[in-house]
Amino acid sequence: MSVPGESSHFIMAPKLRMKELNNFNIEERNPRKAAVMMLFYPKETETYIALILRPKYEGVHSGQIALPGGKVEPFDLNYTETALRETEEEIGIPRNDVDVLKALTKVYIPPSNFWVFPFIGVVEQRPNFILQKEEVADVIEVKLTDLLNDDNVTSQILTTSYAKNIEVPSFTLNNYVVWGATAMMLSELKVFLNTTIVQ
Repeated sequence: MSVPGESSHFIMAPKLRMKELNNFNIEERNPRKAAVMMLFYPKETETYIALILRPKYEGVHSGQIALPGGKVEPFDLNYTETALRETEEEIGIPRNDVDVLKALTKVYIPPSNFWVFPFIGVVEQRPNFILQKEEVADVIEVKLTDLLNDDNVTSQILTTSYAKNIEVPSFTLNNYVVWGATAMMLSELKVFLNTTIVQ
C-alpha cells in the first residue's frame, strides 16, 4: 500500500514550523540523514509500540520523546540498516529479530538539520529492553489503541528550540507529551493504519 505522505505530517506540525519551512530550501542546507524504527510488539493481549525518552543533555532534543534511531554512518548499507542498527544499540533489540514491513515518509528537523527516515518493524514477542544509558533514559511502552485514539490528540503551549510559548499539536501518551517530528511521524503511522483497517 502507498503511504499517506507529508499531508499526514502537517496534522501534527506547529504552524510556525510550516511557515519556517516555506522560507528556505532544505537541500541547500545539506541536511544530515538519520533513520528511526516504529517497533511493534505483543504484550499480554495487545499490540504496543516502543518510544524512548531522551536523557537531559546540552542539546536541542534534550528530554524529548522520540523513536529509537539515529544518524546514518558511512558503513550503513541503507536507511533500513541504520534504523535496525540504532534500534539494537539504543534499546537492545537484535536486528535479526525485527521484520521491517514498510518505509514511511521522511521528515525534516530544522533545529538539528536532519532528514529522518522512519520504518515500521515488528518483533514476535515483547523485547527484553536493554538501554544505552547515554542515549535513552527510558522506554515508553504505548498501546497501539492509545495512539489510534483521537482523544489523545491535543495541543500544548511549549517553549521550543526556535520559539517561546507557541501552540504545538501533540499526542498525550502514557502521560507524556509527544510533539515535533516524532508526533508528525506518528501521525502518518496513525493515518496509514486507519486507512489499512478501513480497507
